[in-house]
Amino acid sequence: MKLSLKLPLAFAASLVLLLAGALFGIWKLNAAVDTYEVDVLHEVAAHRKSADISAHFSVAIQEWKNTVLRGSDPADQEKYWNSHLKEMDEVRAGIAELDKMVDDKSEAQALVTKLRTSMESAQAGYKSAFAAYKEAANDPVAGDKAAKGKDREAATTLNELRKVLAKSEADTAVVASEGAKSATRIALGVMLIITVVAVLGSIWLSRQIVGALQQAVNLADKVAHGDLSSQVDVQGSDEIAELLRSLKTMQDNLMGLVTKVRQGSESVANASSEIAHGNNDLSARTEQQAAALEQTASSMDELGSTVNHSADNARQASQLATNASSVAVRGGEVVGQVVETMKGINDSSRRIADIISVIDGIAFQTNILALNAAVEAARAGEQGRGFAVVASEVRALAGRSAEAAKEIKALIGASVGRVEHGSTLVDQAGATMNEVVAAIRRVTDIVGEISAASTEQSSGVAQVGQAINQIDQATQQNAALVEEMAAAASGLKGQAADLVQAVAVFKLQAGDVPRAAPMAAAAPRLGAQSAPRQLASSAPKLAAKPSPKPAAKPVAKAAPSPKLSAPAPAAPAPKQTAAADDEWETF
Repeated sequence: MKLSLKLPLAFAASLVLLLAGALFGIWKLNAAVDTYEVDVLHEVAAHRKSADISAHFSVAIQEWKNTVLRGSDPADQEKYWNSHLKEMDEVRAGIAELDKMVDDKSEAQALVTKLRTSMESAQAGYKSAFAAYKEAANDPVAGDKAAKGKDREAATTLNELRKVLAKSEADTAVVASEGAKSATRIALGVMLIITVVAVLGSIWLSRQIVGALQQAVNLADKVAHGDLSSQVDVQGSDEIAELLRSLKTMQDNLMGLVTKVRQGSESVANASSEIAHGNNDLSARTEQQAAALEQTASSMDELGSTVNHSADNARQASQLATNASSVAVRGGEVVGQVVETMKGINDSSRRIADIISVIDGIAFQTNILALNAAVEAARAGEQGRGFAVVASEVRALAGRSAEAAKEIKALIGASVGRVEHGSTLVDQAGATMNEVVAAIRRVTDIVGEISAASTEQSSGVAQVGQAINQIDQATQQNAALVEEMAAAASGLKGQAADLVQAVAVFKLQAGDVPRAAPMAAAAPRLGAQSAPRQLASSAPKLAAKPSPKPAAKPVAKAAPSPKLSAPAPAAPAPKQTAAADDEWETF
C-alpha cells in the first residue's frame, strides 16, 4: 500500500476509534440516566405515596378523636366525622395508586394488599364505634372504648410498608449509582483502550516507515563506504520499498562491476607477483652462486695447506699414541698391584670383624653372669648387699663393652663395604686401562688412513678449481639477465598493486574485510654484483692450478640453489639498472 494512502487511512482509523469510544460512553451514560429516571424516581414516588397515605391516616385518626372528644355539638360532630371519612377515602385512593406502583411479586405488594384489608377493617370499626358513640348519647368514653385497637393493625402494616419502600428506594439508588459509576469506568476503559490502540498503531506505522528509511540510509552509507555485502529483503509496494529496490539494484550492479575489476586486477597482480618472485629467486640463486664461488676459492687455498698440516699432525699423533700405549700398560700394572693390596685390606677387615664378634659375645656372657650374681646377692639379703653393688657395676661395664663392640663392629662393617667397593672400582680401572690401550692402537690406524686420504683430497681440489671457472661464466650471464627482468617485473607489480588497492576497499561478502594491496617486491640490486667482482680476483689463482680432469661432470651434478623465503624490498630505478648493466659489461 502506498504511503499516500496508508497515512490518511491510519489517521481516519484513529478518528473512527475515538468517535466509537465517545459514542459508546454517551450510550452507557444515557442508560444510567434512564435507569435513574425510571427505577429510582419510581421508588421515590412509591415511598412518597406511602408517606401521603400515612399522613392522611394520621389526620383521619385525629379527626376521629375530634369527633369523639369535641362532637357534643352536632354541627362540629358532623364536620369532624365527615373530615374523618374524607381522609379515609384519601387513604383508600392512595392505597389503590400505590398498588399500581409496586411489583406484583414483591414484598411491598403483599403489604399493600394487607394494608388495604386492614384499612377496610379499621374503617368498619370506626363506623361501628361512631354508632355506639351516638347510642351512648355522645359519650366520649363509650366511643373511645368502641374504637380502641381498631387502627393498630393498619398502622403497623403501614409502618412496615413504609420501611420496605424506603429500603427498596435506597437499594435502587445504590444500584443506579453503581450503574452510573460502572458506565463511567467502562467508558473510560474503552477510551483508554482506544487511545492505547491508536498510540500503538501510530508507533507501529512510524516504526515501519522509520525502519524502512533507516534501512535505506544504512544501505546507502555502506555502499558509500565500499561495503557491498548487505542483504536487502524488500517487502511491500510503497515508495520506501521502491527506494530500497532501486538501492539494491544499484548495489548488485556495482558489486558485479567491482567483482570483475577485482578479479582482473588480482590476476594481473598475481602474475606480476609470480614474475617478480621468480626474478627474486633467480637473483638470490645468483648471489648464492657468487658467494659460493668466493668461499670455494678461498677454501681451495686453505685446503692444500690443511692437507699438509693434517699429515704432519697424523705423524705426531701416531708417535703420541705409541707413547700413550706404553704409559697405559704401566698404569695397568700399577692398578693390578693396587687390586692385590685392596684384597689384603679386605681380608684384615673381615678378621677384625670376627674378633669384635667374639668380644661382643664375651660382654654378653659377662652381663648374664653379673645378672646371676645380682640375683644371688638379693637372695643373701643384707650380707650380699656389697656383692650386689659390685655385680651391678660389672653389669654396667659389660653393657658399655657390648655397646662399644657394636659400634666398632658397625664401623668395621662400613669399612669392609668401602674396601669391597674400592676393589670393584680398581677392577673397573684395570679394565678401562685395557680399553684405553686398544683405543690408542685404533687411533694409530685411523691416523694412517687420514694420511692416505689427504693425498686423494689434493687431486679433488684441482677438479673443483676447473668447475669454479665454468660456474663463474654462467653466473655473469645470469646476473645481467636478472637485473633486466627484475626492473620490468617491479614496474608491472607496482601498477598491479595500485589497481588492486583501488578496488580492495569494496566489501563484497558478509565475511570479507577491506583489504590492502600487497607491497611490490623488488629484485636485489647490488648483491649479485659484489660476488662476481670478488670472484674476478680469485679466478686467476684457480686458473693457475693444473686440472687433470674436465669440469663438465661436476657442474652437471651441482644442486640448484634454494628459493628465498621473502622478497627483497623496493625495486631499482631504471637509471640504477642501466648502471648495473654497465658494471656487468665492464666485468
